[in-house]
Amino acid sequence: MHLTFNREQDMWQAKREGADRVSVKAETKKEVDESAREIARNNRLELVIHDKKGKIIDSDSFGKDPYPPKDIKH
Repeated sequence: MHLTFNREQDMWQAKREGADRVSVKAETKKEVDESAREIARNNRLELVIHDKKGKIIDSDSFGKDPYPPKDIKH
């Protein structure tokens, strides 16, 4: 699932990879982030967060990772 900014609609949105429709959209990134995390957690998806320019700034995996990373995000 990708959390991105839609410039045409001037809104944040979250959409599953390969999906035709947006799962969540709102005016604030915080609103979309909260809903997208819940969807990703419930469906064991990876959440990839982009900034307004489209650059990946963070990601969280909620799936079964056979080799979980040992690093800690700062």
